[in-house]
Amino acid sequence: MKIFIDADACPVTNVVIEEAFKRDILVTLVKSYAHFSPNDQQPGVETIYVDSASEAADYKLIALVKQGDMIITQDYGLASLGLNKGCHVLHHKGFVYTHDNIDQLLQSRYLSAMARKSGQRTKGPKAFTNQDQEKFRNKLIEVLEP
Repeated sequence: MKIFIDADACPVTNVVIEEAFKRDILVTLVKSYAHFSPNDQQPGVETIYVDSASEAADYKLIALVKQGDMIITQDYGLASLGLNKGCHVLHHKGFVYTHDNIDQLLQSRYLSAMARKSGQRTKGPKAFTNQDQEKFRNKLIEVLEP
């Protein structure tokens, strides 16, 4: 198993790296050149940079993953593609994407986009908290150690 992170705006990258390092699991960060960081150069971490085009990181990530790998993303579309490739997919707020919940999540995303397109205001995501980080860590460990 390898862990792939949709890393442009992932608040749990350090948690994933820490837990993966304990288990000798390779982590691959996929991010745009606009998010370059010298901190990405760590043992056990591979960083792949892509251009800043819309969805470029998603396309690259999905081309790299194999069945049984893990993806960390908040992008429902990418999560859906990862599930169809047989990957474990986690959201940074600590829930697992499944074939049972992905359709509802995609529908919700679509309805929000249509509402915004028609001029309505929609709520953004709630702020990421320390409790969210701990919930994520616990779920990650649960998935890594079944």
